[in-house]
Amino acid sequence: MKYPIAIEPGSDTQAWGVVVPDLPGCYSASDTGIDDAIENAKEAIALWIETALDTGAAVPPPGSIAAHQANPEFTGWVWAIVDIDPAVMDDTIERVNITLPRRILARIDAKARAAGESRSGYIAQLALTH
Repeated sequence: MKYPIAIEPGSDTQAWGVVVPDLPGCYSASDTGIDDAIENAKEAIALWIETALDTGAAVPPPGSIAAHQANPEFTGWVWAIVDIDPAVMDDTIERVNITLPRRILARIDAKARAAGESRSGYIAQLALTH
């Protein structure tokens, strides 16, 4: 997925600001320049999408730069595209093989039972909440 980002040029006293017009409330910044601003935007987009999925919210598809450039709010801003790995939105179940000491597995299983979860469900829930 390729999301357009609007970058407000920075200066010696002002950070480079970044807005992702397709994702309401998704923004970022950098004090060190445009390259870092773009990298920070990539992280902000991935976190925005992860949060939306975790809360059951819809993830809007990327729009076009041309459509966003028509918005007077972004006059004078620089545009870039951030490529996001589609795996961040992939809920396909995948079997994995991990190696853990038996004592750790016993703890996980006990906590999973207490939570009314399977081992896999418990581990997934921990990953989503921590």
